[in-house]
Amino acid sequence: MQLARRRPRSRLPRGTRRAIGAADVAVYRLLRVHACPDRAVPWVHAYSRTGEHAAAWLAIGAAGAAVDVPRRDRWLRGLACIGVAYGVNVAVKQQVGRRRPAFEELPALTRTPTQLSFPSSHATASFAAAAAYRGLLPGRPLYAAAGAMALSRVVLGVHYPTDIAAGALLGTTIGTIGRLKRA
Repeated sequence: MQLARRRPRSRLPRGTRRAIGAADVAVYRLLRVHACPDRAVPWVHAYSRTGEHAAAWLAIGAAGAAVDVPRRDRWLRGLACIGVAYGVNVAVKQQVGRRRPAFEELPALTRTPTQLSFPSSHATASFAAAAAYRGLLPGRPLYAAAGAMALSRVVLGVHYPTDIAAGALLGTTIGTIGRLKRA
């Protein structure tokens, strides 16, 4: 017998929660309809797939560690940050239990391994990588790539904007702490 899990309750007043939820859905709908022309969706989908389980970010870190011997410890720390961020994200996602967007008129354009959406794993891993690899690679392109990865998940209809914002904050925090920590 499985016991029902209790979800954490928000401390925000009900009216505030409703307003945030309404704004979240409104921005989601706006982005889904206007952020990406239909002809670009296959490219967005392909780019988003590189972020599955943080694959692209882990590959960049592994390549950096292999070829940049003088800074190998920093690359390895960056890889560890991404792993920690991904693990924390999964734990938070399980605890929160928020369902992915489901609007009949705006069906998801990609498949997902779970039906849980908060926070976005793609955003968490991407921003952890951008923060952790900053200084090893140019920061602006890293954050642009992370932002594009996060936005792709809304465009593909599998995350709300607040899922992305929470993932970006979580990833940036973990990546920054890991980058600043000296081994």
